[in-house]
Amino acid sequence: MKIELKDVSKKFQDTQALNKVNLNFEEEKIYGLLGRNGAGKSTILNIIANRQWASDGQVFIDGQSAWENSQAQKKVYLMSEKCMYPGSMKGEKALKWSAAFYPEFDLDYAKFLADAFELNLNKKVSSLSTGYSSIFKLIVALSVNTPFVFFDEPVLGLDANHRELFYQKLIEKYSEKPFTVVISTHLIEEISQIIEEIIIIDHGKIIFNESCEELLQRGYTVSGPINIVDRLVAGLNRIGSDQLGGLKTVTILGEQNFSDLPKGIEIGKLDLQKLFIKITSNKGVNNDHESNA
Repeated sequence: MKIELKDVSKKFQDTQALNKVNLNFEEEKIYGLLGRNGAGKSTILNIIANRQWASDGQVFIDGQSAWENSQAQKKVYLMSEKCMYPGSMKGEKALKWSAAFYPEFDLDYAKFLADAFELNLNKKVSSLSTGYSSIFKLIVALSVNTPFVFFDEPVLGLDANHRELFYQKLIEKYSEKPFTVVISTHLIEEISQIIEEIIIIDHGKIIFNESCEELLQRGYTVSGPINIVDRLVAGLNRIGSDQLGGLKTVTILGEQNFSDLPKGIEIGKLDLQKLFIKITSNKGVNNDHESNA
């Protein structure tokens, strides 16, 4: 079972939000869908979930067309910023309605999560704070038991304790019964320890789609005196550099083939957030944009 996007494009008036995107979401994996504001992350998820129409291309869910196909859409749940429940509806009733639409919805588990997050289900959905509105939507997403669950900015308004609780419950759920998880978020460092696959989108195009571990292994820094660093990194795939006085740090994306390092040269590792910033700021190829402190 998988979701396939084939040459999917989306245009909003004069804005090309997606440009011939080809992408697969395989079963039982945790994906990080990353990109800067306006890169096209939410557009991809909304098109898959049939909340927006693609201008061109096709989307298949388990081999079936996703367009206006209730059987295919039952396999997908999208948690997004918008609340899809009537404002006057109380939390407990909203959970029961969710159970009516999703046959595998676990109402008991949803109530268990509500207690864990200290969510008052007697409150109207519209009266919840930003944080508790996100919590309510997270509870639904963790309880639907569809094969594919998409989280679009899932921890909006949550404090550190509630964010940590969400990640904990997500991993517990995934460990007990694996499903496909796609997380689109700006809090990259927080999800770096749980995602298996990383997809980076920039200006409507997929620029990276690979194992998170493999991408991190290919990203590193070379630091030291300017003239020595420039000689060492000549011909390598430079994705950015920073300079302070007579010292320079160059970020590289590629294999490390250094044997004997000259004196004063250090090779450093990159975390996912720093690597993402370099990739999306400098377009990822041989760019020596200098940052002078």
